[in-house]
Amino acid sequence: MADRRQRAKQPSAPSQALISQFLDELWLSDGVSAHTLAAYGTDLRQLACFTEQQGLSFPQADAALLEAFLASRYDKGLSPRSTARVLSSLRRFFQTLHQRGDIAQNPLAGVINPKLGQPLPKTLSEQDVTALLAAPDLNEAIQFRDKVMLELLYASGLRVSELVSLSLPQVNARQGVLRVFGKGSKERLVPFGEEAADWLQRYLAHGRPLLLSEPTDVLFPSQRGAQMTRQTFWHRIKFYAKVAGIDAELSPHTLRHAFATHLLNHGADLRVVQLLLGHSDLSTTQIYTHVAQLRLKQLHQLHHPRG
Repeated sequence: MADRRQRAKQPSAPSQALISQFLDELWLSDGVSAHTLAAYGTDLRQLACFTEQQGLSFPQADAALLEAFLASRYDKGLSPRSTARVLSSLRRFFQTLHQRGDIAQNPLAGVINPKLGQPLPKTLSEQDVTALLAAPDLNEAIQFRDKVMLELLYASGLRVSELVSLSLPQVNARQGVLRVFGKGSKERLVPFGEEAADWLQRYLAHGRPLLLSEPTDVLFPSQRGAQMTRQTFWHRIKFYAKVAGIDAELSPHTLRHAFATHLLNHGADLRVVQLLLGHSDLSTTQIYTHVAQLRLKQLHQLHHPRG
């Protein structure tokens, strides 16, 4: 019975083939990441299943059916932000079908994405960051590696994917600079402070050799000597948060958010933070000013005699 239910959730072979063809074309034309391709694939398979449950083939979906599909997500309690992302995936898919001549009309032409309020990123206090950085046991090689990763992440504001993919040629520990390839393979130089540089030099000299069974350029190898996945490091962060007694809900970007927020709290210029984070648009960075202002307001209320 469970197997039949699982099979029922999969679209037909023609729909699967159409989705695979679209994802291949998307990768070739835009060079999008594996994570983005997986999200597109999930969204399109869900729509294909919904369409086939109505007795139609995948490309026959019209505007009314697409509205019913999006409404079904709302009925399931899925977030508007998630639905907006799905709508973006579907828009690109049907636009491609229309341009290829596979469908006569794009059913999503003219449909505007809903405006969503930009959520404030979750961050950590400076005290929580200090506790998190002190959590690893330096007597264990793996935890020593993790300690240096946490220090470097907080000191540089890297994305987690950028951190785990670092190689030795990208690092200049003496000058305290990283050469990072971010979204869209855009290269940027990212400085990090003396504290992180000291930990990194100690790791390269005494910690990293203990993790290697054969030569590799991976800066932070896994137990198998290969590049660590984002998910693995995320589990490591959650483990150390528990050790440190941090109750705040964390996300893969929590230390990146803390890096930006704490810089602004201490007077950094917004455009400098934009360059350090690798944001192409300043408006993406401006969200952190709201976090910093909120923190300053809380401090004022806590410490001012008439707060």
